[in-house]
Amino acid sequence: MKDRSYFLYQIIKKKFFKNSKVYVWKETFAIIKAKKLYLNAFANIIDKNETTVIIEQSKYNEENVIDIEKDWKILTFDMVLPFGLVGFLAKVSKVLADEKIPIFTISAYSTDHILVKEKDLIRAKEKLKELGCILEEK
Repeated sequence: MKDRSYFLYQIIKKKFFKNSKVYVWKETFAIIKAKKLYLNAFANIIDKNETTVIIEQSKYNEENVIDIEKDWKILTFDMVLPFGLVGFLAKVSKVLADEKIPIFTISAYSTDHILVKEKDLIRAKEKLKELGCILEEK
């Protein structure tokens, strides 16, 4: 009997991307190494070494910035992904890496998001469409 990881991988390989909706956020975002949290951010990530904030580029305060990367677009996989799913982001990452498109990933409890540079957005959308995804503006 095959283990659960193999089964989930097969689901990804054959079905997960077909007709999956991916929303492309119209806003442009900055990824900030910040001095403090932002309540209006898309995400605040806190670990023992730093605070990372993903926020609309027009809404950050320069005084709170330690370092910044600008001009990112968010693509949200609008599907509930099983918590034990194996290989979903690996497949997305591989397809985009083959095109030399850098990504920044965020996983929520049951939804994944990737950020791509605005200059790479058209190519990233093309590659996701090739996987079977349906892209829509949010």
